[in-house]
Amino acid sequence: MEERKLLALMVLSSLVVLAETVAHKHAIEIYSLHVDCRVTSRFAHTVITSKIVNRANESREATFEVELPKTAFITNFSMSIDGKVYPGIIKEKASAQKEYDTAVLHGQSAGLVKITGRKLEQFHVSVSIAAASKVTFELMYEELLKRQLGKFELLIKVRPKQLVKHFQIDVHIFEPQGIRFLETDSTFMTNELTEALTKVQNETKAHILFKPTVDQQKINPELDETLLNGDFVVRYDVKRGANAGDIQIVNGYFVHYFAPHEMPVFPKNVIFVIDRSGSMTGRKIEQTRDALLKILQDLRPEDHFSFITFNNKVVEWKSSLLQATAENVASATGFVQTLSASGGTNINHALLTAVSVLDKAEGLPERSVSMIILLTDGQPTSGESNVEVIQENIQKAVNGKYTLFCLGFGFDVSYKFLEKMSLSNGGIARRIYENADAALQLQGFYQEVATPILMKIEMQYPENDVEGLTKNNFKLFFEGSEIVVSGKISNELDLLPVEIKAQSHSSDLTFKEEAIVKEKGQVFQNQSYIFGNFIERLWAYLTIQQLLEKSISAQEEDRKALEGKALELSLQYSFVTPLTSMVVTKPTGQQQTELANKPTEADNEKPISFPVGDAYRLRSGLPPGRWRSEPQPVSNKKVSVVVRLRDKTRAQPLADEYPQLLLQLPNQNEIICLNTDGKAQTSVHLLSDPEQGLTVTGKIGNRMNHFVQFEITYVTPPVRIHVSTNEIVLSHNSESTQLPWTESATSTIQGLSVSVEKETSVTASLSDTVTVKISFVKVPDYFLGLYFLDTDRFSGKVSGLLGQFYSKARFENNSNISQRADERLLRVSGSEHKATRQYKKDYRLESTNDPVFCWSIDLTP
Repeated sequence: MEERKLLALMVLSSLVVLAETVAHKHAIEIYSLHVDCRVTSRFAHTVITSKIVNRANESREATFEVELPKTAFITNFSMSIDGKVYPGIIKEKASAQKEYDTAVLHGQSAGLVKITGRKLEQFHVSVSIAAASKVTFELMYEELLKRQLGKFELLIKVRPKQLVKHFQIDVHIFEPQGIRFLETDSTFMTNELTEALTKVQNETKAHILFKPTVDQQKINPELDETLLNGDFVVRYDVKRGANAGDIQIVNGYFVHYFAPHEMPVFPKNVIFVIDRSGSMTGRKIEQTRDALLKILQDLRPEDHFSFITFNNKVVEWKSSLLQATAENVASATGFVQTLSASGGTNINHALLTAVSVLDKAEGLPERSVSMIILLTDGQPTSGESNVEVIQENIQKAVNGKYTLFCLGFGFDVSYKFLEKMSLSNGGIARRIYENADAALQLQGFYQEVATPILMKIEMQYPENDVEGLTKNNFKLFFEGSEIVVSGKISNELDLLPVEIKAQSHSSDLTFKEEAIVKEKGQVFQNQSYIFGNFIERLWAYLTIQQLLEKSISAQEEDRKALEGKALELSLQYSFVTPLTSMVVTKPTGQQQTELANKPTEADNEKPISFPVGDAYRLRSGLPPGRWRSEPQPVSNKKVSVVVRLRDKTRAQPLADEYPQLLLQLPNQNEIICLNTDGKAQTSVHLLSDPEQGLTVTGKIGNRMNHFVQFEITYVTPPVRIHVSTNEIVLSHNSESTQLPWTESATSTIQGLSVSVEKETSVTASLSDTVTVKISFVKVPDYFLGLYFLDTDRFSGKVSGLLGQFYSKARFENNSNISQRADERLLRVSGSEHKATRQYKKDYRLESTNDPVFCWSIDLTP
């Protein structure tokens, strides 16, 4: 009898625990999530509405997290709690910052707004809501879809993190020119989810509806976990008739789309200027070689090309440009395959050499396009290192004759430096992300610029009848892209005449077109889902973007004028741009104000540390005569309140300490910060992988609880690398080589490359093997930070204190360790570890995120 009672009590206890766990898991429920996107003639207007209810019997925090395209401008945000609306207010940045600083002084704390990945920004806001209360979040943003390689792409990030009873994506497209093709794609689609996708299309309109039921959203029927985690993409293109393009007019504003096709391609004269400094060692130089080998195969027989490689020295493959014959391409292939990395970075000399080669070139086609493509992963450290001097030197040498494209590999480059240099010379800058597809990114960029079909394009409109005209002169037009010009019709016109002049490979061209204003205006009438002033907003969006781009290469006085105009338009049309901020004040009693700033790509990296002129320092917030690498006194108040649209987790509240070890779980978007209670001078077995032939051990220092020494041992080749805060020693076949931290250097032993970046890091890389990287951190005291790249190469046999996390770690789905959302259980090799969500400083060089939002775990070696 007693046993039955005991058994009944155990079952009852288990049911209570289960009920509490389920209740906790679904306490904050997203019961409705609707993405409503309306694309009218390329201009996309998106509204995301999330409705949340607190089903707990106490107050809980509700979170609204949305990823949106980097090219978009947020235009509105609001929270509605129990019938009261809390709107976001867009203000001039300095004014918003002042208001925000005041809020912080009164004890209010920062919200979260940041950027994720290469295409997306993340808007994140949390608010506490009472038991049984509801909150509705609404975010609105707009963007002009850009045509690349013959198609427009609309990207919607889907990640609700739970099953949603009413989930729906609506995409309405209206293109008066006609829809040539339309397709949808998704990274999470299954056969069941495909049934929830419908597409209705006619000549000019399309409606895409994605409305999965709760059952269709499930990973499997037994688990309450969602499949919806990834990209939902719509791609399309429009029909094209007259060569003069298509003009559309609404309420006195016009937009002109020009994208001629089926024209002969200009022969190219292209010089590839390739960085082969020490920091390119390993995966970077391998991916660069792979990309160049593919690009060589894409050269047309009439093209001319050459290579210039550089570290602290500049090497010309050939003294002149060669035609892309089969023989010359084969010769270049052999050269590319020999590329290796070591030494410093002399960008100035390399680019001046490229210009000189083009200046001296003979026998090039009379009508051809000359361009320089620079690929670098670092900052100028050799030769001329003052970025302002380099920019002036290159602009003076190019003198408008050629186009310069700058590709920045990773986050150690100064994107602002590359961007200004490329824009000043008729090109663009692009960041190449250090991922597995870096070679594809390089190839993709080349494909965009590989087929120039027009040059010196002038779009002419009646001068006295059009005002506020956006950019209307273009150096080059590439097949598959599109020129967009917009403006305001200032007088009553019946006809809007347009004349386009350009040069093609074979002749000078003139295109003429007349748009009947009244007729064009009627096209958009009676379209129920079209927001009526879309061309005016498109004009404002495009004008702001071009003013900001122009300001990058402008002199100080001109820059202020350009930014002033852009600010005025940003405020007038309620756009969150790099010049404005959105202030969101939360309900009384929560004491929270949030500030959202729009970043530039230059924000997406570490501070520069090379010499610059005083004007550049002052614009960067540095006093004359001081470099950014020196420690700067910073107000605590200023540090604690900066919340920006920037890289994932970078704009969090400041962390006060570094973790001992840091890793990202394989195939998961989760960062783990590990701390051990290991004793000083005791060797800790961190990682072994017999299939990789790799072992790593470490020692913790006496004065601080961080690693100050690592031993990296390879089986093939038999090499041991001893890394301490004093030196790096390579041991092989009873011989030792010492590499000091005081200079950059590279040593290669039977394919194993060990590269030292001066006072920064050491990298060990071997083909088809995990890359080991160690950061040299000097603040608050000297210590070393270990991490790994290409971790997908670890085998299932990897072990050790750190290694076990790469094969045997998973979060428990039904953890009931706490009612707090910031704690979870992580199961590793049969043991359970309590993981707590914390902010830590990030010692990884590839990361732009400081601090990092990670799951912190304490381990015993």
